[in-house]
Amino acid sequence: MASPPLPAHIPVAIIGGGQAGLSVSATLAGRGIEHLVLEKHRIAHAWRSQRWDSFCLVTPNWQCKLPGFAYQGDQPYGFMPRDEIVAYVEAFARHIDAPVREGCGVDRLARDGDRFVLETSGGTLTADAVVLAVGGYHRPSIPRIAERLPEKVVQLHSSTYRNPAQLPEGAVLVVGSGQSGCQIAEDLHLAGRRVHLVTGSAPRCPRVYRGRDAVEWLADLGQYDLPVEQHPLREKVRRKANHYLTGRDGGRDIDLRRFAAEGMVLHGRLDDVRGSRLRFRDDLRANLDGADQVYNGICALIDKHISDQDIAAPPGQRYTPVWEPDAPATSLDLEIAGINAVVWATGFAADWSWVELPIFDGQGYPTHHRGVTALASVYTVGLPWLHSWGSGRFVGLARDAEYLAERISLGLGRTMRVQVARVTA
Repeated sequence: MASPPLPAHIPVAIIGGGQAGLSVSATLAGRGIEHLVLEKHRIAHAWRSQRWDSFCLVTPNWQCKLPGFAYQGDQPYGFMPRDEIVAYVEAFARHIDAPVREGCGVDRLARDGDRFVLETSGGTLTADAVVLAVGGYHRPSIPRIAERLPEKVVQLHSSTYRNPAQLPEGAVLVVGSGQSGCQIAEDLHLAGRRVHLVTGSAPRCPRVYRGRDAVEWLADLGQYDLPVEQHPLREKVRRKANHYLTGRDGGRDIDLRRFAAEGMVLHGRLDDVRGSRLRFRDDLRANLDGADQVYNGICALIDKHISDQDIAAPPGQRYTPVWEPDAPATSLDLEIAGINAVVWATGFAADWSWVELPIFDGQGYPTHHRGVTALASVYTVGLPWLHSWGSGRFVGLARDAEYLAERISLGLGRTMRVQVARVTA
């Protein structure tokens, strides 16, 4: 059945039908503000299509607190797998009766006088205000060094990895030790595959410490509420890698040293590719030590909180390495190592080329304060550290959406007063 035509004009257009865009939809509906959500694919598209089969949340289910729709299942301290995450977001959309137009991508966003013009795959419409709810991870990022690998080596990005059976027999090289890279390396390792992992500077976090999930302690400490302006790195924290750990099988630490002791081969950063020969930096020890330093720093923060608040808790202890690298080999021959596949867990690149508005900084990132951009009536939501650490997670979206809904309401009021004044002048 064909979709009904788009309206010629809508007060607020929300671009993106994931949990961030839907959260803004819920808060606008609560204020009686007419709006439309434009989703290029389907609701929860990224969860559905860019996650592997064993994927699950790394934060406990109790942190799923979309506006008026907190997690209601029987495992608040569990970790939803991929398909349940999709179901949760879809159920939220039904709960708020979100006005979503699926399969309607925005190809161009520009300004025409006091209004914004949205050229979409379903036609053109105008809006008084626009919310960019498309996140910042738009295109899989694979370094061009990948072009130098032999053609017979199967290459894929982490967003298209599904399970070990997808890859040819033999060893697998995973490039990148952020959350995705470490979890995919673990997935392959648990399946009995020989894994080589290229490490980087991503930090790690304990799963459980002193009797509770570390996320619970950090929430009590207000870490997820800390405004970006109060973080020591300020806005630079938005570009930092997330801590790696997992919610798989009820949740656990990811300890690359333990994997190494079990046979996983760890390398420093990838420096060069010459056919089947790879060269790595001599920074493996520094990468592992740096991750462990952050891990122990989080433990120390929790220890201090327990002591300051005189909380009864089991004793804690610092992590001590279970494996130390020898002088690492800085080169590797793929053929000799039997590596037939490479998974690039190298993140995503932003693509705002379709947004023809003066809202970006010198690096092409939207400039904003709590999602309010430098251009009146243009807002963004769902970006890492939009306002706090919780902004990029389910737990912080309700607060961000409420704040934007209030700003949008005030902005629409000013727009209407200006329009009325012009008509009566």
